[in-house]
Amino acid sequence: MPAVNEPAPNLHVAEWVQGNPSNIDEEVGKVILIEVFQVNCPGCFIGGLPEVIQAYMTFKGKPLTVWGLATAFEDYHLNTLGNLKKLVDTGEVVGETMAMLSERDMLSMGRLQYFMPFPIAMDQVVKRTDGVKESEIKQWIERDFPDFKEMSGLHQKQIEMQIREYLKKKEFNALTFDQYGLKGTPSSILIDKNGVIRHKLFGSNLGLEKHIEQLLDE
Repeated sequence: MPAVNEPAPNLHVAEWVQGNPSNIDEEVGKVILIEVFQVNCPGCFIGGLPEVIQAYMTFKGKPLTVWGLATAFEDYHLNTLGNLKKLVDTGEVVGETMAMLSERDMLSMGRLQYFMPFPIAMDQVVKRTDGVKESEIKQWIERDFPDFKEMSGLHQKQIEMQIREYLKKKEFNALTFDQYGLKGTPSSILIDKNGVIRHKLFGSNLGLEKHIEQLLDE
């Protein structure tokens, strides 16, 4: 699981549904922004994606590559490649996204009111078949519990048990989402011109354009 200031691994892509296929190693010399979202994620469409669209327009013509990467770490029946294609082709949204955007009057005839102007891909989502690995538990602890070593032995065992039970019930792995150690969606990954991860931002309104500008100026 690469950390900030470590080389960015290539994405595991099931299919590019919009734009030209590419990957990290093909974009050296450019700043890369990857917006990771789920189709069934209201916050992605209310905050994350509009913020990225604005950044795309602001820095148009600059050496910046922007990609949207749809993933699935929950609600697998809704966060599908088929629903992503409907979203891209017609603006159709589903599930909680439809409910919340309708409530906020952010849809037009049941369709998204804005267009995502950058390439969009689907993360590779694969069925779990090998059970729970100790290395998985360790990765989760490193990602979510930075003070784990300072905890009491009882607290450590409780956390390990909770993670193990969650992973036993987990049906699929989203390969890029897991490889980058993301905490949820929306998440923004920023990679510098040398292919090094510089920021992993969970949420929106976290100074995205300022971070991009700093990387473009390097």
